[in-house]
Amino acid sequence: MRLFHEGSGASITGTGGKRGKTLPGAVYERSRFESIARCLGTVPVASAAVGAVAGFPAGRLVASHYTVMTRTTSQILTGGPALVERALGVKLTKEELGGAQIHEKSGLVDDVVEDEDAAFESIKRFLSYMPQNVWELAPRAATDDPANREAPELAHIIPANRKRIYNMRQVVEAIVDRGSFFEIGKKYGPGQITGFARLSGCVVGIFASDPKHNAGSLTAAGVQKLRKFVDLCQTFHQPIVTFVDEPGFMIGPDADCDATIRHGASALISVALSTIPWAAVLVRKSMGLANYAHMPSGCHVLAWPSAESGALPVEGGVALAFRHEIAAAADPAAKRLELEDQFAALQSPFGKAEAFSVHDLIHPRETRSRLCDWIELVRPGLMHQLGPPQFSFRP
Repeated sequence: MRLFHEGSGASITGTGGKRGKTLPGAVYERSRFESIARCLGTVPVASAAVGAVAGFPAGRLVASHYTVMTRTTSQILTGGPALVERALGVKLTKEELGGAQIHEKSGLVDDVVEDEDAAFESIKRFLSYMPQNVWELAPRAATDDPANREAPELAHIIPANRKRIYNMRQVVEAIVDRGSFFEIGKKYGPGQITGFARLSGCVVGIFASDPKHNAGSLTAAGVQKLRKFVDLCQTFHQPIVTFVDEPGFMIGPDADCDATIRHGASALISVALSTIPWAAVLVRKSMGLANYAHMPSGCHVLAWPSAESGALPVEGGVALAFRHEIAAAADPAAKRLELEDQFAALQSPFGKAEAFSVHDLIHPRETRSRLCDWIELVRPGLMHQLGPPQFSFRP
């Protein structure tokens, strides 16, 4: 379903005033949002804001699986400028209230595009990864990208210095079918990368940590983005591949004010209850409670030699557990580094492999072939999951 929106919402003149009295709906009438909710659990819904959208049309717009807005011609508002000024005494333009510069980062829309033509193209591409409905699988596309293609560029992409960052999108694009990665919501919850791609022509959801933003930690925005994405993949039976470099949930006063751990628990429950196949590639960090955002029961887990895991990142764990010993040392900085190196060695993936905590320890360059083997293995089982999901999509 494709919807293009421009509308101002309700008017007081529609319930009386100059047009005369209009009777309200009967108590036995169905909620207008019930049909919308049922659509979200049945067919793909994509919407675009191409002008000013407020009130009910705005609610209808965002009740979609994929939402875009045009950069210069659209605004999305709960209430327009006149209503805001009268109710709150704040005078703002439509652009200041709900322009693209606001919603590109608010999470209200998945993407901001330049114009209506670009909106059509974005929706067309999104729908290319979707089935017609929940009783079908997404179509498999032809590809000339060999399943056994190696990615030698991945051999050295993870810096030896654990504190240095790298380009996670380059990791993803080196592994999936060439040109198939379609990212969604890039500027909202930027520490988490979500989108769709293909492996051997089969659609998969992509979830990855971006170490360039808060080291990839899960913020309140990031976990809400994740929860929505898992719901979407669950609804349309899309397997998920996650590339893990997870230091944990974001900490600090801002994170606590944002109720990060409550939103995080909601996302963890969505992940835990999902029935779609998951594959996790442990690229680097896999720490603490947030680790469960990447690996539900039955997850197929592959680890790179650069992977490390534990209850806490080494730096924070050492500072917490050995603060007195570090303070008492003749050279506190040297003592801290010594302890960090000591415990970093204990977080290597080799111990996890020996304990059967991963399915295999692999060279990064063979990741594509291993994931292509996995998708061939799990795809037939998706036929048994067709139909409405256990829990439906929630915008």
